[in-house]
Amino acid sequence: MDLPYQAKKESAVESNGEPLVLTPIEVRKMLSCSRGVLYTALRRGIIPSIKISPRKIIIPRHRFFEWLEGGGGNDLHPSE
Repeated sequence: MDLPYQAKKESAVESNGEPLVLTPIEVRKMLSCSRGVLYTALRRGIIPSIKISPRKIIIPRHRFFEWLEGGGGNDLHPSE
């Protein structure tokens, strides 16, 4: 029996087939940093991100790569 509406798990993609947003796991792999360092940088606004719920953070792909190209990783590790 088909329902009138079936939710599809799709992600928004750019015209080149790349996703519009990255997950913290994807960014962590790209930066080769620890989970703690990544989430500290996200919380402090060092890495551009959007918190869409208490447990869900997304990173706009274009803003992340602009940040990275601008040398954004210099402040990734807190000097405490």
